[in-house]
Amino acid sequence: MKIGVISDTHGYAERVALAMEKFFADAELIIHAGDVLNHGARNPNFRGDDYNPQKLVPLINGSKIPFVIARGNGDSELDDDVLETPITPYAHVFANGKHIVVNHGHWLPTDADKDKMAAHLRADVFITGHVHKQVLERRNGIVFLNPGTVSPYLSNHPEKRTSVAIIDEDKIQIFDLDSGEVMMSLEL
Repeated sequence: MKIGVISDTHGYAERVALAMEKFFADAELIIHAGDVLNHGARNPNFRGDDYNPQKLVPLINGSKIPFVIARGNGDSELDDDVLETPITPYAHVFANGKHIVVNHGHWLPTDADKDKMAAHLRADVFITGHVHKQVLERRNGIVFLNPGTVSPYLSNHPEKRTSVAIIDEDKIQIFDLDSGEVMMSLEL
């Protein structure tokens, strides 16, 4: 099963559309690690860039590929009113023989916090977002993944690179959203 992983979209509909077209078109599931709409779906663009939560809502709701979404610190109960996919504090997915746990990560600020929670939940793969920076590493037998953000305005990568991840049966890869380059890869 091919799983697309995305996080911290913060209402950037065009960037999500690019990820879905370029990387997730043949995925069977999309996992979103939170901060989907940012300021709510009913707010206009006040930034002057391509922020557009009103356009992101129908993109997610109309996707033929199901989404699983973990609640981020920027997601509100009002987002539940417009998104057809429930937003939950933790999402649990069993795929490719792996127990995948997703949490935005804002309540787990340190690696030790993440390690403890991942072990407690018996995760094989533990996905977070929140810091807008790519992470792909194995600690104590658990794979920790943060796909980064799709927004160049929010990226904490030194070169402002944006990214998404793909989980396949045998590996996880983080891709540069614009160039398609593999930024990180880890065998499962």
